[in-house]
Amino acid sequence: MCIMVWITRSLENQFDSILQKGKVLVVYGARRAGKTSVIEKLLKNRKEKIFSGTGDDIDLRNLLSSENKNRITTSFRGYDIVFIDEAQRIPGIGWGLKILVDSSPEISVIASGSSSFELLNQVGEPLTGRQILYPLFPISMMEISELHGRMHVIHNLSDYLIYGTYPETLNAANYERKKDYLITLRNSYLFRDILEIDGIKNTDKMLDLLKLIAFQIGNEVSLTELSGNLGIAKQTVERYLGLLARSFIIYKIGGYSSNLRKEITSTSRYYFWDNGVRNALINNFNDLSTRMDTGMLWENFCFTERIKKQAYKKIYSVNYFWRTYDRQEVDMVEDRNGRLYGFEFKWNPKKKAKPPKAFIENYNNACFECITPENFLEFVL
Repeated sequence: MCIMVWITRSLENQFDSILQKGKVLVVYGARRAGKTSVIEKLLKNRKEKIFSGTGDDIDLRNLLSSENKNRITTSFRGYDIVFIDEAQRIPGIGWGLKILVDSSPEISVIASGSSSFELLNQVGEPLTGRQILYPLFPISMMEISELHGRMHVIHNLSDYLIYGTYPETLNAANYERKKDYLITLRNSYLFRDILEIDGIKNTDKMLDLLKLIAFQIGNEVSLTELSGNLGIAKQTVERYLGLLARSFIIYKIGGYSSNLRKEITSTSRYYFWDNGVRNALINNFNDLSTRMDTGMLWENFCFTERIKKQAYKKIYSVNYFWRTYDRQEVDMVEDRNGRLYGFEFKWNPKKKAKPPKAFIENYNNACFECITPENFLEFVL
């Protein structure tokens, strides 16, 4: 029997400060990352009067999509907190919640949904100035370290690189169950948002596209090349990549430039939000010692864990890669507070990376660091 271990999420530590009266807290992120579970846990033992509902409830859908101020305010009168899960299923949910918080400023509202990009689309304009956005990703090294300590992160690093950090993967009893869950996630849940919202009936091409992206981590992606390999229009490839990014399956990053002639800015790189999903797509859960793509896994892991840290610790940064036409490059560049911070990711700590000459010469106030398994903890924690 597998005993489920609850890993405290960053949202739990910040919940009381970001749940505000007269505001809508929108919790968004990847499917199966634990959004509903963590909100239900947070609300379970509170003393306030709470309404908890789902967009699957036809009565709730009809109420919040009615835009009838009197009906909405009357129905929720007396509640301190209103939680709407699967909120994206309610037509016009943004306008319904705007009416609620405008007419009942004493109420705190929480909205979440598995189709996060559709939820964000619906609440964006109506709730301008009335919403607090909080991303929830697959479990971060920060959250794991808080529970188990830093040595646990170090000892289990290879598992995170191979199987990722979805909650159910971390709680799986053995490696076979981890694989089974990730395969199920790939086959049953990965494209559900896109299927439901965008009406794509056949995901074969999208699956093939993701497989191609999986082998190009750390490299610029050519839309023309992808189009030719897949036999579909370049515009369709671009559209699919956009949908996959908004579904929190992949993350897009552009090239940094201060308009130097040799810098590349016309292409993009893509990373997966979870290493386990990436490996499930290519059906490779082999040990790191037998793999040829360990460097890619390390770069993907470092990049996404850094993004999680930025989000949860409110490190405001714009992220890029940097490369010149003569192939000088920096894997990740953070532009924050008017300064550049460059990072190179190397799985083998003996391969010390030096800062590219052109990068240092042109950005003389920039910092540069090589991130390896020997020093990664401060970078991700």
